[in-house]
Amino acid sequence: MIVLKFGGTSVGTSESLYNVKKIVESLDDDAVVVVSALGGLTDRLIATAKKASAGDKSYIEDFEAMAVRHYDIINDVVAADCAQLTRARIEPLLLELKQLYDGISLIADLPERTLARIVSLGERMSSIIVTDMIAGARHVNSLDIIKTEKYFDKNIAATELTERLIRENLNDGPYPVVMGGFISSDKDTGEVTNLGRGGSDYTAALVAAALNADVLQIWTDVDGFLTADPRIVKDACVIDEMSFVESMDLCTFGAKVIYPPTIYPVFHKNIPIRILNTHRPDAPGTLISEHPAVENRPNKYIVGISAIKDEALITMRGHYASDSKEIAGRTFNVLSLKGLTPHLVAGDNSLNTFSFAIANKEASQAVRLLKEEFAPELLEAAIEVIEMKSGLAGLAVVGDNLKSAPAMTDRLVSILEDAEIPILALTDKASETNTSFVISEVDVNNALLALHDAIF
Repeated sequence: MIVLKFGGTSVGTSESLYNVKKIVESLDDDAVVVVSALGGLTDRLIATAKKASAGDKSYIEDFEAMAVRHYDIINDVVAADCAQLTRARIEPLLLELKQLYDGISLIADLPERTLARIVSLGERMSSIIVTDMIAGARHVNSLDIIKTEKYFDKNIAATELTERLIRENLNDGPYPVVMGGFISSDKDTGEVTNLGRGGSDYTAALVAAALNADVLQIWTDVDGFLTADPRIVKDACVIDEMSFVESMDLCTFGAKVIYPPTIYPVFHKNIPIRILNTHRPDAPGTLISEHPAVENRPNKYIVGISAIKDEALITMRGHYASDSKEIAGRTFNVLSLKGLTPHLVAGDNSLNTFSFAIANKEASQAVRLLKEEFAPELLEAAIEVIEMKSGLAGLAVVGDNLKSAPAMTDRLVSILEDAEIPILALTDKASETNTSFVISEVDVNNALLALHDAIF
């Protein structure tokens, strides 16, 4: 059993859809195919909804353009004797979309549940088109089997129910099965929901885990994970094999190949992930597994470097901050309850400071929450100040073998210092698989170039 996920860039044009058709029809194994909406469509669905709710009548033209795009794709990729049936299956969904837009235009409001329904139509339509394009494929409506539940005002996968429904609907074929990623429904109310950012990857991982697949293939528009961002580092090279943890670290710090939560369901069942290029299907890609072969790596300690921009650094100062374990526990607890995620943690007991990096858009809320959580310590001056600095970036040097190279951190610091790049914070724990820095956002490109040149 193989589970294949094709993202928006893989189903964005007729040419790329032909590649999807060839890839799936050439398989000898049973397969479940998870697809995103047509490339760029989700953003346009949202933008058009905002136009409609603001009273901008050009939403009608935008809707018509989206309808034409789907009909043109059908004419290009679905066999002529099936195309009329495909159009008939798409038309009710387009009608639903138009009615939703008209409705929010009338009330001049965009309720969250209405937006969820609007956004879901991208995957609902693309999965039908891909099904009818692939010989012998069977369509399954993801809303029927991917279920969510509320957790602190967020929709999260209801994993036990979802796993059971996946097995009941997908375990016995016929194959291939095609379904939409990202979209889901509430297990209690049946309302349309979604799995959020990276949801299509996560859908595919849930399916792979439930079916005990042999491999999860993520088809995208790059040849795999690279040692650094190729837009900045021109000689970045494909990583042949890497561990689950290494891939999570690189993604957490900005490598946009897959979304980190995708890895968890398959990681726990030791199901390998292979990253492949839809436009270059013969390229070997990157294999992610529990025990990757590392003999041929350019650097035996480091697998790659990644950076995440638009970060802020929040620092707490005072003698209470010297108890890094307790302050970290309370900090992570209060932030996680609101869905906020620090990307890097650094403490300096000698200076009585505890710092962490977080997305700039979340920083003000994080500071407010921390001032509430540590109000007693602030009142007693056990914490003197909670301060924030923005315009920063997090930089991670990643490798499972870093812990066996104790002098590596000193070398990395030296490389950045030689490049005249100030380090604002540093985390270096022997048990971890990355050494991370906070630097100014304006220094990111130079830092990546300097580190990659020295390491690889």
